[in-house]
Amino acid sequence: MKRMLLLIVVHLLASNACAGDIDVPVLPPLKVDLEQVVATGVVQPVDGITSAGQPDAAAFKVFAENDYGAVIDLRTEGESRGLDEKAVVEGLGMDYVSLPIGSGGISFENAEALDKLIKSYDEPILVHCGSANRVGALLALRASQQGADNEAAIEIGKKGGLTRLEQQVREALGEK
Repeated sequence: MKRMLLLIVVHLLASNACAGDIDVPVLPPLKVDLEQVVATGVVQPVDGITSAGQPDAAAFKVFAENDYGAVIDLRTEGESRGLDEKAVVEGLGMDYVSLPIGSGGISFENAEALDKLIKSYDEPILVHCGSANRVGALLALRASQQGADNEAAIEIGKKGGLTRLEQQVREALGEK
């Protein structure tokens, strides 16, 4: 019986390994839990990027201590941040970049603008909005521009925080 169970497990593992050969990117989440970042004092970027909702001063300090070079803020002027984000970020030695994107600004043009900003830094960067939903949406469109098929692009977007804007992203991907 044990031998039969062992053969079944080996077969399942081999089947899963073969299924993994399909060209589907497997990425860890880009979006971080800011409470955990503050609690541990550690944050790891994925391909030089971390996504988040609105950080507070303590979270920004952790990003600075982990050698992040910039914070890209997608929030619009009317959205409350709870602090003078530019002053806090720059006071910690990081660049602050405002790229205001409302939910109606989910477009390939804005994804390209974000891509250019991301590529302009050698150090890791934090990209945030209120919840990371807009970040994930733009990361999905960016992935599409870089050759990902629609479903892979959506998956990358979800890893970056895409939720409520998924339908809008799917519509944009259909127009591509």
